[in-house]
Amino acid sequence: MSITTFIISAIIALVIGIVADKISPISMPGGWAGAMVAGFIGTWVGQVLFGTWGPIVANYSLIPALIGAVLVVIIVGVVAKLFN
Repeated sequence: MSITTFIISAIIALVIGIVADKISPISMPGGWAGAMVAGFIGTWVGQVLFGTWGPIVANYSLIPALIGAVLVVIIVGVVAKLFN
């Protein structure tokens, strides 16, 4: 993977994570870094659970990635609230 591909992937994961954080009922801890992690993990979870469909940008299937990121944000948010 080239550095350019990684940077583009990181930006897309950040956007997906921020959007997921905004639409989920529980917020993601960790600010922009937490949102980026939620975007990366959510993309993987979304594609495993829901497949690859909808618009695809830079190998990210956006709708399953967003759904997966929302699930990750909710789960991490609930776990973070349990330990605070």
